[in-house]
Amino acid sequence: MRVVDVPNLHARFEKMGRKNGFVHVYTGIGGGKTTSTLGVALRSVGHRCKVIMIQFMKGRKEIGEYKAQKRLKPYFEIHQFGRREFIDLKNPAPIDYELARKGLEFAKKALKKKPCVLILDEINLAVAVGLLKPNEVLDVLKNIPNKTTVYLTGRYAPKEFIERADLVTEIIDIKRPKSIPVRKGIEY
Repeated sequence: MRVVDVPNLHARFEKMGRKNGFVHVYTGIGGGKTTSTLGVALRSVGHRCKVIMIQFMKGRKEIGEYKAQKRLKPYFEIHQFGRREFIDLKNPAPIDYELARKGLEFAKKALKKKPCVLILDEINLAVAVGLLKPNEVLDVLKNIPNKTTVYLTGRYAPKEFIERADLVTEIIDIKRPKSIPVRKGIEY
């Protein structure tokens, strides 16, 4: 197996005319979208690459990935733009709109740091329920540094994101018990 140094890989893409980083979309109604990006984050941190995760509609600090940032500094940081309570997807509160906008503004600033990976967790669902507009997110994606890969997660990815993405993965459950107890370290 040949290991390709990321900076050299991106230099080759630049020579081919590619000026922006990549966009990956993880969507679908199955579980594991956020978990998949956390795997990417761990892999990147292992190579001492900077990862910034921005969580939309999430505000619980007792989740494993939030706690892990203390151990993974300075390579992994996580920022939440949501309330502790679950959002009413059919009737979001005004604060939910405000937090989503703040999260998107933070994403613009995060891209200026040129991280290896920027994860916009649950941004697909934030757009699907109307907290943000697809074109607002697409505008942010126009300024991806060439060494950055952006991951957009959440169910119901809009077609505009799918068209813009370099890679789209739909996650579905092939088999899932009707009731799974929420387990510390597994589901949160």
